[in-house]
Amino acid sequence: MQFIDQAQIEVFAGDGGDGMAAFRREKYVPAGGPSGGNGGRGGSVILVADENLQTLLDFRYAHKFKAEPGKRGGSSNKTGANGSDRVIEVPCGTVITDVETGELLGDLVTPGQTLYVARGGKGGLGNRCFLSNHNRAPEHALPGLPGEHRVIKLELKLLAEVGIIGLPNAGKSTLISALSAARPKVADYPFTTLVPNLGVVRKPSGDGTVFADIPGLIEGAHAGAGLGHEFLRHIERTRLLLHLVDLTAADPVGDFRTIQAELQAYGHGLSDRPQVIALSKIDVLGLSSDDPVDDTVQDIIQQLQPHSIAPVQLISSGTRAGLDTLMEHVWQQLAALPAEPPAIPPPILAQTASEFHIPV
Repeated sequence: MQFIDQAQIEVFAGDGGDGMAAFRREKYVPAGGPSGGNGGRGGSVILVADENLQTLLDFRYAHKFKAEPGKRGGSSNKTGANGSDRVIEVPCGTVITDVETGELLGDLVTPGQTLYVARGGKGGLGNRCFLSNHNRAPEHALPGLPGEHRVIKLELKLLAEVGIIGLPNAGKSTLISALSAARPKVADYPFTTLVPNLGVVRKPSGDGTVFADIPGLIEGAHAGAGLGHEFLRHIERTRLLLHLVDLTAADPVGDFRTIQAELQAYGHGLSDRPQVIALSKIDVLGLSSDDPVDDTVQDIIQQLQPHSIAPVQLISSGTRAGLDTLMEHVWQQLAALPAEPPAIPPPILAQTASEFHIPV
């Protein structure tokens, strides 16, 4: 499946139905009076979070969504039928923004959560509503009000508790494939991974925790270099960052600082997010997670340790060396962290259908 995490669509709520100007004309009913009914309410456009969707691919081919207009009022005081709402399913984690105003309309994170992005127009009043002591035979009715029209931007931010970060070819995809059932493409060249990969890692208790492999972070990622500019948003919701540093690189500490600088430049509190640091690919150097390390490796660990909330680990995803110890530290840190990442603003304007009411 092609991974699409941004889309722009146009939504049109239904117009309200026109009111009717009519008079009651029946045998044996002299001066029946006005009997024009009100128009029906136009349908609204509603976004609903669906946990079965993982991408915004559907919106690459469909850009305009319209709700049904309300029906015109009828004679004999009959109110026109309301227009049907247009329900659009989006993945959990979708942020909705008004393109013209830049206003954040909502953030759908919970399955079944709904957001009304365009409200249907109110139906017009029929001439019966204008009956008064001063006007016993009103001959006018009101047209229905137009429905709202908006151009909105959909932006998907993956819902994962742990984000795996690091320079290209640091072993992120190999790690997530070793920990979960995810099977991303793995190769020995940079930028093998072109889209974020999600994997569910089981805790010892049996509960599942979602890990996200974030691709393409290089120097200048915050400004659009590589792929990081496109996918840094996906670690905004994570509670913990698992930072992989390639121990076989020419300058592992410099690589770590490069990623830290990109997180700082991107903002959104990413540079302050708690991190667990692991030195990967120890099997290439012939090391084991239990072996004593030489002075060079020990110096790298000492420089990185102040930035990690757990002891820096030596791991090999290929041989699974050190992974059990690494995951023990990850579970301990997740249990100690707040349930929600503090950098994510609370959802706004997201309403359930029962909370939303438009008078007719």
